[in-house]
Amino acid sequence: MRAKKLNSKIVCTTLLMLLSFVGFSQDDSKITSTIDTTSIKIGEQIQYTITVETDSLNVVHFPEGQTFSPLETVEAIMQDTIKNNNKVILQRIYALTQFDSGAYTIPPQRIAINEQPFFTDSFRIKVADVVVDTIKQKMFDIKPLIEVEKSNAKIWKIGLTILLALLIIGGLAYWFFLRKKPLTEEEKEALLPPYDRALLELKKLENSKYLIHDEYKKYYSELTDIVRSYLEEDVHVSALESTTGQLITKLEMLKDSGELNLDDDTITQFQKILQTADLVKFAKSKPPTSIAEQDRLAVEQIVVKTHDALPEPTEEELLQNAEYLEELAKKKQRKKIYWAAAIFAGILFIGGAFSVAYFGFREVKDTVFGHPTKELLEGEWVASSYGFPPIEIETPDVLLRQKVELPQEILDSIQDIQTFAYGSYTQNLSLSSTSVTFKNQSDPDFEGAIGSAIGIFEQVGIRNIITKQEEFTTQSGVTGLKVYGTGNFKNPITEKSKKIKYNILMFGGKGFIQQIAITWEDGDDYAEQIVSRILNTLDVKTQT
Repeated sequence: MRAKKLNSKIVCTTLLMLLSFVGFSQDDSKITSTIDTTSIKIGEQIQYTITVETDSLNVVHFPEGQTFSPLETVEAIMQDTIKNNNKVILQRIYALTQFDSGAYTIPPQRIAINEQPFFTDSFRIKVADVVVDTIKQKMFDIKPLIEVEKSNAKIWKIGLTILLALLIIGGLAYWFFLRKKPLTEEEKEALLPPYDRALLELKKLENSKYLIHDEYKKYYSELTDIVRSYLEEDVHVSALESTTGQLITKLEMLKDSGELNLDDDTITQFQKILQTADLVKFAKSKPPTSIAEQDRLAVEQIVVKTHDALPEPTEEELLQNAEYLEELAKKKQRKKIYWAAAIFAGILFIGGAFSVAYFGFREVKDTVFGHPTKELLEGEWVASSYGFPPIEIETPDVLLRQKVELPQEILDSIQDIQTFAYGSYTQNLSLSSTSVTFKNQSDPDFEGAIGSAIGIFEQVGIRNIITKQEEFTTQSGVTGLKVYGTGNFKNPITEKSKKIKYNILMFGGKGFIQQIAITWEDGDDYAEQIVSRILNTLDVKTQT
């Protein structure tokens, strides 16, 4: 008899663990769902299979995402489609798991066939703890919180970007303005003393093809320009703007005054060359080629004799000339620096104007000078679980455990309370997470909790509170209550008032309640983005 009862229990257990079956049939469509076991350990997986047999022309939609909550979907695998005449059999297997021990119910799953809904049955799953041998395994106390230095990766990145930009700008300024550029042949020639430069230009004129091409006017024009430029630079006589007669007169006056030790024959010869050049340039005269070549040689001798006839410069003149050259070099250097600074300022202005036009003035200002909530938004966020039942949330900084002091009459009804927070009402952003378990396993009193939260707002100095309510659903499908609105807060330290916004989210079940409270300054776009990201990542576990 005992053997018969034992066999009956084994059969029942096997049926429950290996084949939980529910079937639906409507409009020639059949849906079945099975699980391979009803009991697992923490972290193990359940194979949840949904099979649909329907007409081959029908469109079938299987469940997607985290619809099996409180169990988590690890993966979904679509099996091969089997066709049988006009029928088709579709099968999808879901791998489910849970990391908290307890008894869970997999909710009915919705399958749509041609937009017509069908539902599977629910399944009861037991998740057991992993047995730990506390005799062999040493147990240790919970370690205290450790301060972790905030990552400076972003600061380093910004610093390196700015440094690279400055190096590029500095390199361009140096390359185009500050560096000593290699001189061209014309620049090297211009730096020669007047005497050496005149001889070099006369040598170039000798090798030119003016006389071969009958270009006597260009030949004599260049010849007289060379000697006139030399006289103007070395003898300091205005030769370029003077006529032939005026120039000869000036040279004779210098000779008579003893400032130019030049003989009469040289001056007379120079006068004849200038007169020949005037006839060529203005009367279209064409002297023989031999005469033109002799005139060039004569001019070369005149330059040499004039240079030799000049008195040696005094020490004072040499000193003044050196000071002039030094001042000229400094002036050129200052001009280069001014140009480099102007280009750098221009690049900054153009870059700033483009950034303001593209990103907006406020974004650029907050990026350059910094903004508290912008730095939080763009910093490294932390995803963590707080309290029990756990509240899973992603925040711009870690929430720190808070010590809560409550009246004794409230403590008598509470089994445990855990609160974690960041910031305060006086700052740009505050965030808190609270999980409370009660000794009495009754439904949560959301209205009372909301009243307490609003009461705390009033205690810290928030006035003119406007309150609105709506339903809120987490990413895993858990439904709660969202209370939101605005209020006016007067900072007790600075005595300044500001308008703030707040969100209070409530979740709960038999014997517990979970609350998330967020406050931020109205008009702060970065804080709005932070709150939106927090709410999008918020999830709660409703199993105690």
